[in-house]
Amino acid sequence: MTYRISEAAAKMKVAPSTLRFYDKHGLLPFVQRDDHGNRIFTDNDLNYLEVITALKNSGVHIDTIAEFIQLNMQGDATLSARYAYLKDEGTRLEAHIQTLQTQLAFLKFKQWYYETAIAAGTEAIHFKSGTTDFDPQTKQTYLDTHPQETLFQAFLD
Repeated sequence: MTYRISEAAAKMKVAPSTLRFYDKHGLLPFVQRDDHGNRIFTDNDLNYLEVITALKNSGVHIDTIAEFIQLNMQGDATLSARYAYLKDEGTRLEAHIQTLQTQLAFLKFKQWYYETAIAAGTEAIHFKSGTTDFDPQTKQTYLDTHPQETLFQAFLD
């Protein structure tokens, strides 16, 4: 089956201008054109677009995605290079996810911090006695009451 750019864009849930941008930056060398110069997408092209979208959404720069697509266009001779690239990209993405999860755990702690301060009517419940200095024991209190928040442990270490 073939698709015009608007149809392919709709299937990929992107704007047609996004596909034009990809084409301009060398990400769509596989896309054919009709007699009028209009892009014609196939089901296989949509598979490539899934890869492009996944890489883009993972934070990969457009130029790097173009290099990866060029490796694809070279066929079996680049299988190992493509595998190594995706493995490295997966490792990078996993590390980024871990960082984000740790940041989220900290934000959850801060939400609890303010929720308990609001309930007490004062932030002083989280201060060292007689001061306005944060009491580090507050973090341990949070962990004691939220044992499922193991990622927050990174902030105590």
